[in-house]
Amino acid sequence: MEMTGRTAVITGAGSGFGREFARTAAARGMKLVLADINEPALHATVLELLDTGADVIGVPTDVSNAEQVQALADAAVARFGKVHLLFNNAGVASGGFVWESTHADWQWLMGVNVWSVIHGVRIFTPLMLSHGEPAHIVNTASAAGLINAPNMGIYNLGKHAVVSLSETLFQDLTLVKSKIGVSVLCPAFVPTGIATSHRNRPAALANDTPPTPSMLVAQQASVKAVESGRISAPEIAALTFEAIDEGRFYIVPHEKILDIVTQRMSDIVARRNPSEMSLVNALRSTPTRPD
Repeated sequence: MEMTGRTAVITGAGSGFGREFARTAAARGMKLVLADINEPALHATVLELLDTGADVIGVPTDVSNAEQVQALADAAVARFGKVHLLFNNAGVASGGFVWESTHADWQWLMGVNVWSVIHGVRIFTPLMLSHGEPAHIVNTASAAGLINAPNMGIYNLGKHAVVSLSETLFQDLTLVKSKIGVSVLCPAFVPTGIATSHRNRPAALANDTPPTPSMLVAQQASVKAVESGRISAPEIAALTFEAIDEGRFYIVPHEKILDIVTQRMSDIVARRNPSEMSLVNALRSTPTRPD
């Protein structure tokens, strides 16, 4: 897909993958509409890219809110007319035994990780179909959308939903012979701010009870795993844009995870009980696949 002079909308652009997607898109000559709930972080990304000469605007957005995502789309159309590349990228994380997760935990993670992608697909796909030009949608899921490690219940469920939605979107767009490509990004651990995403948790969805031991263990494991990630956010952005250029749907940067995915599929086909799984240990012990 030709990117120079085209428009990209990126959620979660204040940090992590979103910021790197924005930097890469700007380097490729795209106009940018950036969104994040963290206004200072969003503003910093916008200023950085403006200094490079990019044509960019920032729209503070709570992506779990349909009206705010609609306002994001309206701002993109008002400024640039058309949208050609959409990154449904914003995401948050939390862990703990699934039965110990609170109603507020479910609301927060499902709102950001699932409803944001639903809003993005529902609102932006018709805009892309209406102009009829080549376009692409990238939904950020996770390796957790392909397997089900313990102590990550809400996160697993949400990311599986993103993979399912993305696969269905791909099939539906194929049926209507559209010029819109779709990719789903499924990385494992990458050094970003995802392990401390509670910093952006709305006060209205805060828990009024202390975290359980399982939640504390999950938080500690997440911080350690994320910090030790060997693939960087800029590398993820480069791999993602490569997939867009190639029209490739599945983006799985961590090759080791594919052996765990194969084990899960084998359990399903053989109708065995799920194999014991620890995502961190599996990634450390599985032999590396060749590039």
